[in-house]
Amino acid sequence: MEHLELFFKSIFVDNMVFAYFLGMCSYLAVSKKVSTAVGLGAAVIFVLAITVPLNWLLDQYLLQEGALIWLGPEYADYDLGFLSFIMFIATIATMVQLVEIIVEKFSPSLYNSLGIFLPLIAVNCAILGGSLFMQSREIETLGLALNYGIGSGIGWFLAIVAIAAIREKIRYSNVPPALRGLGITFIITGLMAIGFMSFGGMLTGGEEEATEETVENTVGMVTAIADEKKDEASSLAIETIKDSDKN
Repeated sequence: MEHLELFFKSIFVDNMVFAYFLGMCSYLAVSKKVSTAVGLGAAVIFVLAITVPLNWLLDQYLLQEGALIWLGPEYADYDLGFLSFIMFIATIATMVQLVEIIVEKFSPSLYNSLGIFLPLIAVNCAILGGSLFMQSREIETLGLALNYGIGSGIGWFLAIVAIAAIREKIRYSNVPPALRGLGITFIITGLMAIGFMSFGGMLTGGEEEATEETVENTVGMVTAIADEKKDEASSLAIETIKDSDKN
């Protein structure tokens, strides 16, 4: 159940594009054709599926405080967390080079279509974000890290393919001149984000979180009203005392 919840949450609720606006450069630039978007989306899935588990291993056995204890008790207090960014980016860059070699070898047309944006996956903030979220959320097992990487990649894939399909249709629509290009794309992205975020209530705990938030808001409102009424009563009492003193 934990794997299933994390998988769907990383796709829909914590979507890299719609929830955190990560990878927007590639999302906007390579989403003019569905075929190109599918190719880049598949590359992002592959890179996230490889780099998130690899960076989890680096974090668990090298970077965290006490991670080097396997070398000996004298290394128990070592904390190499300050190297996280460098190590994560190095891993991502290596995997992106591997993807670039594979795509160029087996699909030259896709390689030419992606152009500069394929090597730029190495600096795609969605890729780095996957590893950093994995670290900050303290994902406990390698299996969950792999699950999160694949789910995040699929979420980004769905986002770019969906916007590419819509943009292909928009070419034949009478969009107002002021909104053509990025303007209408941002509006559609916002509407899609609302749709994706609505999946949050379908996951385990969605109703409970909503109920807790509603209760907190209700309590806060009641408290505010009570304080307001209390202040009004105090003011009225003071005015009554002043009037009685004058009389």
